[in-house]
Amino acid sequence: MKTWISLFVGLAVLSSCKFQRSADWVTSTELAPWEVQPDLRALPLDSVASVDAVIDLDGKQQKMEGFGACFNELGWISLSRLDPSQREDIMEELFFPDYGANFTLCRMPIGANDFSRDWYSYNETDSDFVMNNFTIANDLQTLIPFIKNAQKYNSQLALWASPWCPPSWMKYNKHYACAFTGAEVDTLYRNGLPADKVGYQGLDMFVQDSAYLEAYALYFTKFIEAYRSHGIEISAVMPQNEFNSAQIFPSCCWTATSLAHFVGNYLGPAMKDLDVDVLFGTMERADESMVDTVLTDPLAGEYIKGVGFQWAGKGAIKGIHERYPDLTLYQTEQECGDGKNDWKGAVYSWQLMKHYLDNGASAYMYWNISLEKGGISRWGWAQNSLVVVDPLSKTYTYTPEYYVLKHVSHYVQPDARKLTVSGSYGNIMAFRNPDRSLVIVAANEEDTDKTVSIQVQDMVFMPTLKAHSFSTIQIKQ
Repeated sequence: MKTWISLFVGLAVLSSCKFQRSADWVTSTELAPWEVQPDLRALPLDSVASVDAVIDLDGKQQKMEGFGACFNELGWISLSRLDPSQREDIMEELFFPDYGANFTLCRMPIGANDFSRDWYSYNETDSDFVMNNFTIANDLQTLIPFIKNAQKYNSQLALWASPWCPPSWMKYNKHYACAFTGAEVDTLYRNGLPADKVGYQGLDMFVQDSAYLEAYALYFTKFIEAYRSHGIEISAVMPQNEFNSAQIFPSCCWTATSLAHFVGNYLGPAMKDLDVDVLFGTMERADESMVDTVLTDPLAGEYIKGVGFQWAGKGAIKGIHERYPDLTLYQTEQECGDGKNDWKGAVYSWQLMKHYLDNGASAYMYWNISLEKGGISRWGWAQNSLVVVDPLSKTYTYTPEYYVLKHVSHYVQPDARKLTVSGSYGNIMAFRNPDRSLVIVAANEEDTDKTVSIQVQDMVFMPTLKAHSFSTIQIKQ
């Protein structure tokens, strides 16, 4: 008898697992970011003639790992121009759980990147294969305090890392860059690379000798251990940022075949010993065969836990996801704009994020957390950021792209499931959180307001999306 009563109660609870008939709603436009709207009330499905979008609660897609951005030197320097209390407000907004942007997964460089103060590596002593002179002293001034500040608000923040360039003596041209800046470039931005020392896509710029490859794996090991000594755990590494790109800033071209050899014989075993995952990337080309080269390699394939895509790599993620549906895929770097931080850039950011998430990405990362006004790097590249600091007035602003990211990251929890959405209105995404709440994110890129009918179970929500706006609707169960 008790068994039947328990079964009856269980079925009653299951059948009552309906969503609330009202939903929280927040919108952003260029002039009015993050405005909380009155709760949306649902209509019965049978009272609506037609619907524009249907949320399929059973159409479970990839599991989300998180959202975040990259820690780099110019980010920390810009925040350090502010009063310490202002900087803490920003870090709380970005990293405190369930508060602001709610960042849970971030990237960091291994050594210098294009938004470092200048070139450096952790060991510039030529032929120091045993890494006697390895040091992260530079990072003690910038990256470590940056990360520790974030950890103060989220102690569970996950980190992964990749190099832009190995120690210069490990490259054939013995220089951090792979591209010539040209004599016409302002001397402030020149890299000093001779024109006859450039590298090219499809060539290996890293010295393909076992002593160098072994030393480079040790370099990664030293990096992981050094950061651990400061209480910072790195959960995963990628072997090379944009391995097809010869850049005027720190960069190093590799072939996919050589990266597979490095991962399978050197980096993979070294990271396994440290319980650190290896992800392949970052892929910045729409060439799926490069990913296949590594994943099908009998040695490297055993170590690769996922693949990261950025920039033109967005053209490869769809095919890779279709052919490797269970493989973890990251979007590793938001395309970084032109330093104008305008609404046009925010709309493009939305389109990028939707493309990556619709094609299997389980993590999405912005690039610059913060930059000074103008956003110009050591090598003369003006870029966008989530926060813009005016060092003269000691003030800051959140950019339109920040609010686009927040519309998703604030609500979508780690381990949420992306859901299938069907219907005539395609500018929409949906997620089911571990707490069973439903998150719907939609954009209206048109010049006029638009009412959209969204079906959830036997209910229909009909928000009127303002012209040129982003909306997030959260329905609790």
